[in-house]
Amino acid sequence: MFFSVVIPTYNRQPILEKCLRALETQQLSPATQVEGYEVVVVDDGSTDGTVPWLKQAAAEFPHVQLFEQNHLGPAAARNLGVECARGDTIIFIDSDLVVTNTFLQAHADALTQGQKTLGTDRLFTYGSVINTCNFEHPTSEPYKLTDFSAAYFATGNVAIDRKWLEQAGLFDTRFQLYGWEDLELGVRLKQLGLTLIKCPEAVGYHWHPPFSLAQMDNLIDKEIQRGRMGVLFYQKHPTWNVRMMIQMTWIHRILWGVLSLGGLLNERTMAPLLQWLIDRGKPQLALEIARIFLNWYNVRGVYAAYAEMKQGKVVSP
Repeated sequence: MFFSVVIPTYNRQPILEKCLRALETQQLSPATQVEGYEVVVVDDGSTDGTVPWLKQAAAEFPHVQLFEQNHLGPAAARNLGVECARGDTIIFIDSDLVVTNTFLQAHADALTQGQKTLGTDRLFTYGSVINTCNFEHPTSEPYKLTDFSAAYFATGNVAIDRKWLEQAGLFDTRFQLYGWEDLELGVRLKQLGLTLIKCPEAVGYHWHPPFSLAQMDNLIDKEIQRGRMGVLFYQKHPTWNVRMMIQMTWIHRILWGVLSLGGLLNERTMAPLLQWLIDRGKPQLALEIARIFLNWYNVRGVYAAYAEMKQGKVVSP
């Protein structure tokens, strides 16, 4: 098998550098099934100097193939990456993910063993994603309960035969805002009968900056975007399962409405407590508390977009 690691990126040059350096140090076993690999970076209209830097440093990244597009979102970027890829097997990761040096071999072993066990190649592998805010040493972060994911198909760390992506129709480029484009493709892959194979040995460390109140406006905006894209997801797949995923149920409306006291607990009223926790070195706890009202913003975004849908409008960015 020949791997094409597809990475969409937008204004993440510092962590992208760590991501790419980790991919250049991959260790393949002597009897590996991997014939070779490339790293397909698709720049989604970055304005932080990512493209000039990568062109200048090209000799340091011999596996990297760089492609560019206007700022169209990760769905369009991943589609371009697949279209330009040379490999028969696609690995999707994000540009803020730093992998271990056995990452590719772990996916290869899991794909091979999965095919032997199932007697079919209708499968894909899903690696571990560990969240960290340690920029200097991201791979030192231990696994935490909050790192668990029950997602069927998520592009943070997944390997799949490109023929199944092409048969499913790739990503829907209408998902231009934040969220759901990968899980929506996952619904179509499940309809093709693909089996998820967990591959915990293929570890990636997802870096994000420590939570601060300065991030709040952006986090709120993302939740509203996620709500809009969630309704687009539901328009395509109007099932109860999707309603649960996007939080478009009376359960979520009551849950987050009650926990946020109908919005009384928000970014303004909770700011003193959140800052107090941050000052005491507990930014992750502050973020988890903030998720109470962030989820309320998400639910409100969902129902605002749903109201548009019931009026006959097509939900769009």
